[in-house]
Amino acid sequence: MAEERTIRIGMLGCGTVGGAVIRLLHEHGDDLAQRAGVRLAVARVAVRDPERDRGVPLAADAFTDDVRAVVDDPEIDVVCELMGGVDPARELILRGFANGKSAVTANKELLAAHGEELFAAADEAGRDLYF
Repeated sequence: MAEERTIRIGMLGCGTVGGAVIRLLHEHGDDLAQRAGVRLAVARVAVRDPERDRGVPLAADAFTDDVRAVVDDPEIDVVCELMGGVDPARELILRGFANGKSAVTANKELLAAHGEELFAAADEAGRDLYF
């Protein structure tokens, strides 16, 4: 049997949406892995206050207040931007592309203001931008 591949996710933000993403990936991880053929694992999460209990099934040491620790981490495959606003979200996604990562965002404001630039940067880097 082949070893299961894992896609390591770095999250920027862990509010209502980010917490729900972590819980859903935890609760449905086996089903998702079976369907997708890869396991999705949240590896690092950048937040304003890493000491605050967010009620999610993730080890405390996965949290950091350093957003660059997520987008610059060579172990992270995909950056999931859930912090909102345009800046620094835009710069962090671009930095993630430059570091060889794809990105997922729920940020409509960012895509409306800079979608063309972000999709062009993703194409140039050979990465994906999903929303």
